[in-house]
Parts: sequence; structure tokens; C-alpha cells
Amino acid sequence: MKADLDQGQVKNGSEGDGPDRLVALGRISGLHGVQGWVKVHSDTRPRENILGYSPWYLLRKGGWEARRVLGGRPQGKTLVAQLEGCTDRDQARELMGATIAVRRSQLDGDGDDYYWTDLEGLQVVTTGGVALGVVDHLMETGSNDVLVVRGERERLIPWLPDQVIREVSLEEGRILVEWDPDF
Repeated sequence: MKADLDQGQVKNGSEGDGPDRLVALGRISGLHGVQGWVKVHSDTRPRENILGYSPWYLLRKGGWEARRVLGGRPQGKTLVAQLEGCTDRDQARELMGATIAVRRSQLDGDGDDYYWTDLEGLQVVTTGGVALGVVDHLMETGSNDVLVVRGERERLIPWLPDQVIREVSLEEGRILVEWDPDF
């Protein structure tokens, strides 16, 4: 099981349900050169993993549009990519700021793996049966990741498998935690 992504960490949520739902992995952040290449901000770890997915679904003008990734590489402290149908700087400029997403089914993993986006929206329940709320999002800290749980109040629950996180059931939509509900 993996709670944070080795292949495509999602910080911006998802669109839809099931294996065909779209999962945001980054955004187009700038232009590179005159031949239609774009700079890419990636939320994947390592950041280069975003270049391994194709097609990308770009959120532009209120709708999703599929674009094949023709090439990509690290360029200094950023990533650059060339996309289908983008052959000059003017076409690349039209993609600026677009969210980059892929289908959930494109992400690596087997039945025992899950990504942050899979945990968002799950009910969090203590081993004593007390419902604490739902996972709003996760955040990285220096020592471990943290579930941000929203219920009657916000709780920050450390992602510590076997100590705090006792069970994750995607099928039941539930995370079982060893946690004092008063904390």
C-alpha cells in the first residue's frame, strides 16, 4: 500500500468517479522556445514521472481536451514538453495555465495500492466506532504525511500505518484509525 505517490501524486483533487475519472497531476506553467514546447509544473514524485503519461487531459476554457505527449525532458529546474497540435509559440501560449490530468486507470498500481486522490472523501472512523469526518486532503510534512479530516471540526491525523492508520478500505469508503476523538 502507498499513501503518497511514487508515480503520480495528486494535490489538486480529481474529476468524476471510477477508473476513468480524471486526476490532476500538474499544470502548464510557461513557454519554452519557439516550436510549441511548454514548461510544466508537476505534482508527481519524482517530478519527471508526469512525462510518462499520455495522453494528458488539459482543462481549458471550461472543458477537458486530450493531447498526446510527443516529447518531454527536464530543463534546468523545470520540465518541458511538446504536445500534439502545438507547433509554435502562439499555440503554446493558448495552453498557459491549463491543468494537466490523466485518467485514474493510467496510473500504476495494483489492487493493494492507492493514491492520495483515492483517500480524499473517505470516512474516517476510530477503532472505537466514532466517526471523525471525511478526508478533505492530505499534506506533506517533514516527518510523515497528514490526513486533514473535516467533521464537526478539523483534525490533523498523522499517516502512520500500523500505529494510527489501522485499515484502509476503498470498497467501504472508510479509513479505520487508532485515534482519540477528543484530540
